[in-house]
Amino acid sequence: MSQRELLSSNMEDYLEAIFHISQEKQAARAKDIADWVKVNKSSVTGALRSLSEKGLVNYAPYDIITLTTKGKRLAEEIVRRHQALKDFFIKVLLIDEGEAEEAACKVEHAISKNIIDRLINFVEFLEICPRGGKEWLEGFRRHCENGDTSKLCASHISSCLEDLKKREQKLVSSHRTPLP
Repeated sequence: MSQRELLSSNMEDYLEAIFHISQEKQAARAKDIADWVKVNKSSVTGALRSLSEKGLVNYAPYDIITLTTKGKRLAEEIVRRHQALKDFFIKVLLIDEGEAEEAACKVEHAISKNIIDRLINFVEFLEICPRGGKEWLEGFRRHCENGDTSKLCASHISSCLEDLKKREQKLVSSHRTPLP
């Protein structure tokens, strides 16, 4: 069983909080973590003890809290899942940032690494693919705002087919060799 499977979503939230606070301040204090996770300081103490027992944080009462190497690796994975989901919700599904942040916080604990990796690849593909890319995402945005865009899509398909036929005709005529 992986380390991630041994942690509750609350414990993952604590690791994520310690990671972000440490990025900002080099180390975290129980009060900082309580503020970040929006719980009282006594709740943080129990969580820190548990994370310390699992070898994920360096913790002593009234001292600074840091992530162990193992804890940092796990926290980075949690942050990666969170950011990938948030990016997907914002860039692909066109969800506003506040709602995307809230949804990412909920979903990040249940999603597998394989699905996260696939979401990241999908977003990257959409952003660079010449057959989709920004134009495709813009079309989806219009579809979300205006509802049924099938008539517009049918028009674009017809236009693309006409262009393709013209290119094929050009290609055929340029490759014809005169008969002797």
